[in-house]
Amino acid sequence: MDVKSKKTVVIIVFSIVCIAIIINLFKKDLWNINEALLKEEVLSIENSVETINLLDVTPFEWDVVYSFEPYTPKDAIYKTIGYRWDTISETVNEGMSQIVFLNDGKVVCYLYGYPENNGYGISFESGNYKDGGYILKKEDDIDFQIERNESHVFLKNYAN
Repeated sequence: MDVKSKKTVVIIVFSIVCIAIIINLFKKDLWNINEALLKEEVLSIENSVETINLLDVTPFEWDVVYSFEPYTPKDAIYKTIGYRWDTISETVNEGMSQIVFLNDGKVVCYLYGYPENNGYGISFESGNYKDGGYILKKEDDIDFQIERNESHVFLKNYAN
């Protein structure tokens, strides 16, 4: 291979690497995409509806969902769900949501923050509790009461 051909190959390889890096910078994580879809579904619940099954508003596959209490450390969350990812945050105040949906052991949706800032929230307790988090499985009672006010829609399940 002559010098000109080597330069051409290097330029092509460098261009491919740069394009891959740029695509990854703008690519949203699956859990962020699904959170936006979940928000859209929850906010579209008709005002006349008072109770809804969580499966009816989750437009993605999941098999278990965790609700963590305020101030639960990241390490406890990682230990509970058995999965680490970069964008997790610890709740810093009462009233914040920290909801993690998993499917086959992988995070598929992550809801974090104040319901009034997010426009919606989800809260539940269950008999299945581990390291600061309540656990619901797809086959559990996942009917949620709907509470509304001027700033957000809130789904609650405390029947378990």
